Amino acid sequence: MYGICNLAIIPLRAEPNDRSEMVSQVLFGEHFEVLETQKNWSKIKLFFDNYEGWIDSKQIQIIKENEYNELSNSDLIYNADLIEYVSNPLNMLIPIPLGSSLSFLNFEAINQQNFEFEGLKVTGIKPKENLLKTAFMYLNAPYLWGGVTPFGIDCSGFTQMVYKLNGYKLKRDASQQATQGEALSFIEESEAGDLAFFDNEEGKIIHVGIIMSDNYIIHASGKVRIDRIDHLGIYNVDTERHTHKLRVIKKIV
Repeated sequence: MYGICNLAIIPLRAEPNDRSEMVSQVLFGEHFEVLETQKNWSKIKLFFDNYEGWIDSKQIQIIKENEYNELSNSDLIYNADLIEYVSNPLNMLIPIPLGSSLSFLNFEAINQQNFEFEGLKVTGIKPKENLLKTAFMYLNAPYLWGGVTPFGIDCSGFTQMVYKLNGYKLKRDASQQATQGEALSFIEESEAGDLAFFDNEEGKIIHVGIIMSDNYIIHASGKVRIDRIDHLGIYNVDTERHTHKLRVIKKIV
């Protein structure tokens, strides 16, 4: 069984329970495979990054396998504004956040409510220098565990969405993203747009941010913010102390 999200944002949970931890969010237009159903819940695997979790079965639209495959092979088109609207001839309006997928609007069988979109779109692979322009759109977004929107986002959701809007695929969690790309030996080798990963005392990757020029980094910690970075890690310009211990810098693009 297959489905698509036809609501603005729905929580993806660790367990089939409204009180369960939100591990990520599913945005408007994202499609997925339904792996299992349990009462009012569906365990899904997202097409984009193969991430798995549970969603409320009342919050999805079921689609056919051939529609899922056609959608999977279509061009990726996203909303490129902080918030926009999709509408239909019945004057139904749904606000959708930055990064929502618009690809399915071109498929009449899937777009059952005849939604139309007249806002700013983005598609295709963009040059690496565009990554920071996109990152700045999330500046001051509040930190939210599992979040992927400008209204609440976590560190790896931030990096994934920035890369996604520029045509590149990152995995969902920081520890997963750390397995991608080419490791660099020194900060001096890095370029704006590269990813910096940070670990805890046990050596587990727990944080990620996007390298800027001149030894700055943009990352989600409390909010999406800009701090200094050196060979020790992130130096918080407000508290004047190091907050995250640098583990590795990876070049993805």
